[in-house]
Amino acid sequence: MIPVWDCTLGTLVACLDTTLRRIGGAPTYVLTDNAKTVTVEHIAGTPVRHPQMVAAGRHYGCQVVSCVPYDPESKGGAEATVRIAKADLVPTSANLLAAYDSFADLADACLTWCDAVNSRRHRATGQIPACRLDVERTTLHVLPIEPLALALGEERLVGSDRTISFNSVRYSTPPGYTGAKVWCRVVGEELSITARTNSGDLSEIWRHQLSTPGVPQIIDAHYPDHPDGRSIHQPRLQPRSEAEIAFVGIGPGAVRIRAKMARAVELATVLGNDKVDQALGLAATAGRFADDDLLSILGHIADSKPAGEVVRADESHSVQNGTIGWQALGQ
Repeated sequence: MIPVWDCTLGTLVACLDTTLRRIGGAPTYVLTDNAKTVTVEHIAGTPVRHPQMVAAGRHYGCQVVSCVPYDPESKGGAEATVRIAKADLVPTSANLLAAYDSFADLADACLTWCDAVNSRRHRATGQIPACRLDVERTTLHVLPIEPLALALGEERLVGSDRTISFNSVRYSTPPGYTGAKVWCRVVGEELSITARTNSGDLSEIWRHQLSTPGVPQIIDAHYPDHPDGRSIHQPRLQPRSEAEIAFVGIGPGAVRIRAKMARAVELATVLGNDKVDQALGLAATAGRFADDDLLSILGHIADSKPAGEVVRADESHSVQNGTIGWQALGQ
């Protein structure tokens, strides 16, 4: 029993692959209802299979057979399994089952339910299904190593920004898959991304929480060469002449001096040599040589008044209240 969100062809084949691998082999045929994903039409009462389902049967080595309408042995048997599972798993006001907090909890409940019913003696056969399977497994066909590509999900191409688009949402992928083909499949409340690894095997490379358009799912760990989300970096240091090699060999501080010198030249071109010369003098006096100190000093100079216009506090310029108002006292 596998819970899913939809009944699309890809989801159906994914469930078929999971089921066959759980039982450990492929039987002669698999029985399904007459859904459009399996039977596209009927001609003279004969079902016409979906080409992808024919390919799935060929891949796994079993025939896909659909139920006969109103037939208790085929259609009734397939529907009975669903009816029993719903009665034990779906919360209603009658059975008083607790609601599931997440889709993953429902999936876990289905696994627990399968273990319970398959370990219980069957009323009609008198045997335990799990023990019966051990015997029948010896007659099952060997499964292919890899699943059918359709079971992996929808195909996507990883862009140069290491992301894929699924339902108009961008999802990031781990490094090393730029330009590679991946497959995306919804698993509960997550998006599973599968790709072929360097060893040549198909493997799930990441799972994202499903999102909505406008809310991309970007993982910082997928961009180790872009710390803090930055994608623009300073050019790599490449000294060529002997003088440059000797200068860089002094240490990282020497490289920063060269950058600060270049910055001072740029500022002198814009603001003039006099202002930059004055700022350099103040920086040397104050011992300020950080990256933005020169620009900060220039900003302070620009905001300050010239020295000749500074008003000093004296008898002529005082902030104290005058006493002239007292002269009329007593007159």
